[in-house]
Amino acid sequence: MAVHLPPLTGAAEWLNSEPLGPADLRGRVVLVNFWTLTCINWLRQEPYVRAWSQAYRDDGLVVVGVHTPEFSFEHDVDGVRRAVAARSIDYPVAVDNDYTIWRAFGNQYWPALYFVDTDGVIRDEHFGEGRYEQSERVFQQLLGVERDPVRVKGLGPEAEADWGELRTPETYLGFSRGEHFASPNGPALDERRAYELPESLRLNQWALAGEWTIGSENVVADRAGGSIAFRFHARDAHLVLAPGTGRSIPFRILLDGEAPGPSHGVDVDEAGNGVLQDGRLYQLVRQDGAVRERTLEVTFGEPGAQAYAFTFG
Repeated sequence: MAVHLPPLTGAAEWLNSEPLGPADLRGRVVLVNFWTLTCINWLRQEPYVRAWSQAYRDDGLVVVGVHTPEFSFEHDVDGVRRAVAARSIDYPVAVDNDYTIWRAFGNQYWPALYFVDTDGVIRDEHFGEGRYEQSERVFQQLLGVERDPVRVKGLGPEAEADWGELRTPETYLGFSRGEHFASPNGPALDERRAYELPESLRLNQWALAGEWTIGSENVVADRAGGSIAFRFHARDAHLVLAPGTGRSIPFRILLDGEAPGPSHGVDVDEAGNGVLQDGRLYQLVRQDGAVRERTLEVTFGEPGAQAYAFTFG
């Protein structure tokens, strides 16, 4: 039985477009992309979706992004608008703050792709990264065109992961999904407490130093000088952050106790300095040369920093 494109109603706002629905899109091939702005898997997929939108627009392809938030701060429409601008997204985006469109699709994943033919029938779907050439072939067939796949090279956090060296998983910090916490006095939930780093961290462990409150989805620095340390093995290290105070918060990273130098990520300089301004994913490390096990430490110069999850690439 054919599954048709469900209504795209219930969005808090539409960006780059008036609201769209199945009737507006009938006769067009549609690619629906569910995403959330802090998701590293979406960030690495997005250069392909962006390139497809531009390369096949004149052939009849319409890309519709659906931003469904994972973390509470991602409900901020201005934050979604900034992410759309930062990623040069010019196709329509529905801001699905109440999960209305997500539920209509029965979706469970970020990112997710749904391929819809000109009759409004969902013909294929794909969840997560990868399968780019096959996905492009799917909508080429729906469009009735045949050409070489578009050439894509992601930069910064959009660059493909170094899968062969990736030995550290995504790690949430709030107590609802947190694990591998190694501060010696253990976590206190929803309570301000002083923490210390252990003498050493094992691979994939993390710890806090200074005064922090561990909440359900994040950890919050209660005083200036609070630090998070993580022992990881990956080329890239990222941290999802938001400034709970509403003002900019300076921070500094160290790699194995030293400035990162050429191994700094795009959101810090060679001395390890960065500024937390918006709620988003921050790339802290891109190892220069051979990838090896390292200890990352992030120290915040002001209180109010909210840290949600580490991701790696």
